[in-house]
Amino acid sequence: MTGNPAGIGHRQNRGDPTQRVFRADSALTWLFLYRLVLAALLALLFSYPEEQPWLGTEATTTPARILLALEGLSILVGGLMMGAARPMREQQIQLAIFLDIVVYTLLMHLAGGVASGLGLLPAIAVIAGAILMEGRLSLLFASLATLAVITQQVYSELYVGTQAGTYTQAGLLGLTYFAVALLAHVMTRRLRETERIAARRKLDIADLSRLNEYVIQRMAMGVVAIDGERRLLLLNNAARQLLGAPKAEPGDSLFLLAPALRDWFLRRLRDGGRGADEDELVQLGDSEVLPSLTLLGESRANGALIYLRDHRELLRQAQEMKLAALGRLTASIAHNIRNPLSSVTHAAQLLAESDTISEADANLLAILERNALRIDETVTSILELSRRHAAERTDINLATWLEGFADEYRDNHPDCADRLHVRTDVASLQLRIDTRHLGQILRNLCDNAFKHGARGGMPAQTVLRAGRDAQSGTTYLEVVDDGPGIPKENRRQVFEPFFTTSTSGTGLGLYIARELAEANGVRLEYIVQEPTEGRFRLTFGPVLMDSPEADTTA
Repeated sequence: MTGNPAGIGHRQNRGDPTQRVFRADSALTWLFLYRLVLAALLALLFSYPEEQPWLGTEATTTPARILLALEGLSILVGGLMMGAARPMREQQIQLAIFLDIVVYTLLMHLAGGVASGLGLLPAIAVIAGAILMEGRLSLLFASLATLAVITQQVYSELYVGTQAGTYTQAGLLGLTYFAVALLAHVMTRRLRETERIAARRKLDIADLSRLNEYVIQRMAMGVVAIDGERRLLLLNNAARQLLGAPKAEPGDSLFLLAPALRDWFLRRLRDGGRGADEDELVQLGDSEVLPSLTLLGESRANGALIYLRDHRELLRQAQEMKLAALGRLTASIAHNIRNPLSSVTHAAQLLAESDTISEADANLLAILERNALRIDETVTSILELSRRHAAERTDINLATWLEGFADEYRDNHPDCADRLHVRTDVASLQLRIDTRHLGQILRNLCDNAFKHGARGGMPAQTVLRAGRDAQSGTTYLEVVDDGPGIPKENRRQVFEPFFTTSTSGTGLGLYIARELAEANGVRLEYIVQEPTEGRFRLTFGPVLMDSPEADTTA
């Protein structure tokens, strides 16, 4: 896979600066909201109309309210700095935490000291700082909070003297600050590590998904995944072609796109995902598909996976394998076959020249010669197919070339000379094709037409008709006889190798003709014509040159 298709393995997004900025803005937003809510709750607490002993005296409540008002103002200023992104994120967090520690320590002092219970507020600031700074400076925040509490206790002992609380309580609060700082530090490190692992796993899963999609989309087999409502979850390009729905998208109903799959699917569900006939064909438009089903779970909601294999492609692959093996085998033993066969044929010819041979023996020798000739033709046809040269295309005028081909064919088949006709609708049909291959194709088609085109005891009349399709602009060449045509039950098999209805044919003529046509980019097909007639059509590309139309008959 060149050019790194599907973007597999791109890891630069792991350090995406936009993600870091997003996390920074989110952290500052949460810090702003936390400080704002906590300040509002404390302001409401100190605004309670009745005096609460654990909040201090009436003389200290007013300074506490002023302090909280200043805290609220600082929070609003922090919000403006966050919007301006100045100073840097880390500096904004440090300033906010330092300010909170000072404010909460002063508030604790006004409420009566360490015994008031408000000594836990700095612990909240320490935890917030440790988390937002991703574990960094957590011990510094704990040290400052401990120092602030001990300083408040020393000040109270020396200058106030009326506050409750001891140095032991202050020391325990300090230990609490360090404990929560360490716990927050460890928890933050684990959270960050978990986040990094999750990010790596997310990218790995994304890469694997892109790889799977890249492989599935390029599979020759059609792959369709549906949910419990029989709607498309996934389908690859091969499935789009087989379903005849190139614009199908996930979410579309599978059965609306391919109603023929409904009965097959329901039968498979009744059989638990496997049917008695595993090789059942389903007709999807012009394609015959061999589907198979894999249920994704026991319940309907789990959906299913359907594989679609083109039956014609499977047959083509099997035929190619068979012909390749047969070609190698024939090429390796052709010498050993033809030498004895030549000896047998020569001996039969010598016996046939004998004056003493009886009529019955002569008939047996004729049968021997015919079958020896048939074996030789079969070997020759297979060798030609396996040794087929690549197309060497040249520019020709089909109308002129066709006249020359007809003259050559008449010379080689004098008994058919007056029954082969050429008609061209355009005087000049420029093509680029291998004339050796085209001649071999037409000789095969003409031989079949004269052999099978007779009707009612009358010899077959064959027409080579060339022209240009007015709508598509493509050039065509038809070989038409006035015979009964190919029976309906045999039409699908006429291009298959070794298929023949004649006791003297090899069944390789039409197969080789189609292979040669495809090697030149030409489509060979049998056209059903009513009431009856045999018609094979070669369809070329658009003409290379416009020319005045004419009608020529030979």
